[in-house]
Amino acid sequence: MIETVSKRAVFLDRDGVLVKPEFREGRSFAARSLQEFCIYPYAKECVQLLQSFGFLVVVITNQPDVSAGYLTQEVVEEMHQLLRLETGVDDIEVCYDSREKPTRRRKPQSGMLEDSAKKYSIDLSMSYMVGDREIDIEAGNQSGCTTIFIDLGYTAHDHPRGHAVSLPSLVDAVKWISVRETRLKL
Repeated sequence: MIETVSKRAVFLDRDGVLVKPEFREGRSFAARSLQEFCIYPYAKECVQLLQSFGFLVVVITNQPDVSAGYLTQEVVEEMHQLLRLETGVDDIEVCYDSREKPTRRRKPQSGMLEDSAKKYSIDLSMSYMVGDREIDIEAGNQSGCTTIFIDLGYTAHDHPRGHAVSLPSLVDAVKWISVRETRLKL
């Protein structure tokens, strides 16, 4: 009998966690061109640290601006190619569905996390979801992940509930995961 070993992952929202969002009127907006696409300078080191702890690092992102016609899927794919090259993330799950037509893959639903878990044999109960919006936390909670809220001070969004911790950046989230994982092994 072959025993399968479940992997652990850290799922990261793209905009606001790995990539600088544009702020307007208390809200964040995703880049709509490759020129606007700006990866946080600490993103690569954070991804590498998470991978050194034995986690797969998977980006989970809604990109409804494609279905709204603000940019093409090809531009988003170029952004993601750059994100892979610059940070070394293991995979990127994308949902292009519009806000008006929710699907099982569109956050706050947990379909992208579940699809990734199936693809890589990930144990969601041993994994983390890091995001800067209520929908990220809701998707992570629905899938059974430990959730970390990156609080960027948005005033036009509801603050999530049910997350393990609120922190100001991915750097702090990686430190928190490191300390928690060390304690869990004791």
